[in-house]
Amino acid sequence: MTRSRTSRALLGGALVAAALALLPASMALAVEAPDDGLTQTLDPNQAQGTGQVVLDDGHIDFGPTLNTGEWIVQIHDDTGAPSYWRMPSDVVAHVNDAAKLTIPESEDYAFLGLEPGTEAWVIPQVRKPGVIWTGWNTQEPTVLDSLSMGTTLSILGVQGPGDVSVYLQSGNFGQPEPLWSTHEAFPQQTWIESNTHTHANWVFDEPGVYLVEVQFSGELIDGEPVSAHDTLRFAVGDGTDSAQAFTARFDESALPDDTGGADGATGRANPRAPGPIRRATRPTRRGS
Repeated sequence: MTRSRTSRALLGGALVAAALALLPASMALAVEAPDDGLTQTLDPNQAQGTGQVVLDDGHIDFGPTLNTGEWIVQIHDDTGAPSYWRMPSDVVAHVNDAAKLTIPESEDYAFLGLEPGTEAWVIPQVRKPGVIWTGWNTQEPTVLDSLSMGTTLSILGVQGPGDVSVYLQSGNFGQPEPLWSTHEAFPQQTWIESNTHTHANWVFDEPGVYLVEVQFSGELIDGEPVSAHDTLRFAVGDGTDSAQAFTARFDESALPDDTGGADGATGRANPRAPGPIRRATRPTRRGS
């Protein structure tokens, strides 16, 4: 089933207030609410990062960019200073065991397909120190200047050892709002307005390597249609070798025909030759 939802209500202070009490019962005990980091203005001169990095703490977003001269998917790596744009093939988001939370005793979470009381790895909607914080944005300055209205984010498919669900929740008493899940058929779509910065809850029920194929499609102000897809890479669990996520390849034969494939007209960047793999958990261990 395809879903279509607006990101309008997620902007600015509305999302901050809604996210302060992210999860009820036992899941809420592990969630803290420091500076939310959702109010951001991206530097038009932000550098392009090089080399492969494993990120297990701090803030990252994925989204469309035009700063290279073409519409592609990139990752905004804000885990330290300075920030970088990185190619998805160069980034593994390591969801460590500090992200483990207990599924609440509530029917509201039945859509996760998990028994209450079991544990899962959760990238939270609100920043939790020691855990990677993954969101998406449509804020790259050239995109802001060129994009008409917004873009459609399509989740084209997921490969991994278990199930993945992504949802939003407003406060202690708000109902979870599922965005997409491996329990439903792909592709699944979400409409995202220009100048949006959003974080949600990502729930992984098994450790291992997950590949998430994402696509951003839209229309520029001059009427030109644009579309690009790429692969997000997650290594879930302390015992998972992040190097495996760099070498894993998404089976593109399973993708919808209109995505164009790895070398089609969708603007997907070709995979780059492997470089040195390093774990970037602190600003002092980062580099360009």
